[in-house]
Amino acid sequence: MDVNAYIDSGILELYVAGALSEKENEAVYALIQEHPEILQEVLAIESAVLKLTAAASPAEAKSVWEKVKSEIHEAPKETESPKVITLKKAKYNWVTYTGWAASIVLAAGLLWTLNQNRTLKTDIKTAETQQSELELQIEKSRNNLEETQTLLSVLRDAEIKQVPLEGQGDFTNTYAKVYWDKDQQRVFIDAQGLPDPPRGKVYQVWSLKLSPLTPTSLGTIAQFDQDANKIFELPNPNDSEAFGITLEPAGGSETPTMEQLYTLGVVKAS
Repeated sequence: MDVNAYIDSGILELYVAGALSEKENEAVYALIQEHPEILQEVLAIESAVLKLTAAASPAEAKSVWEKVKSEIHEAPKETESPKVITLKKAKYNWVTYTGWAASIVLAAGLLWTLNQNRTLKTDIKTAETQQSELELQIEKSRNNLEETQTLLSVLRDAEIKQVPLEGQGDFTNTYAKVYWDKDQQRVFIDAQGLPDPPRGKVYQVWSLKLSPLTPTSLGTIAQFDQDANKIFELPNPNDSEAFGITLEPAGGSETPTMEQLYTLGVVKAS
């Protein structure tokens, strides 16, 4: 793009004057962001408009009046015959001042239009941001509603096995509950009775076979402290006989740390 040719085209003056269409304004605005030379030219045009406004000052009128007075001769004495006083036509007439007034109005109009265009762009961006935030909130609410409906269907399903997990060892004051949906091969862990894990630690859920004792990891509970209802879904394709929850290093462990076994519960025979 030939930046100098673009500047000489006169479109920037129309941009400052607010005489372009919305699409043209957007195109100029994009080029301003891309080319510092165009931005500098727009600033120069705005500065010229401000100087034009400042130039229309009452000092002009005062200088004209001084020129008029300089052409008036002193009044004649009583003994002398009256002199005819000739006034030269002032260099600046009412047309000149009308022109300056029009310039002031034009300059003020240009600045007001430019400010309105910028305000409009800001309002549009604000509205777009608010719309995006609203869409995210609606999507989050929709997801929460779907999650709630799923949990309610699980809790009310007579075929869902409920397995209470009691506190173990040094953690007797903790508890949890497993809702096992065998048809869908998944479990819902109600971990409301567990404290937030320490920094760098996570809870890990285990499916257990009792004879011989064989633990299988169902996964870790991620973002435990960020979930308000403390209900987590994990896959479980196993023929589980018991469930346990241990505290493990972030990322989980291959085998459960028995010293950190928080809760344990056996599946009752149907």
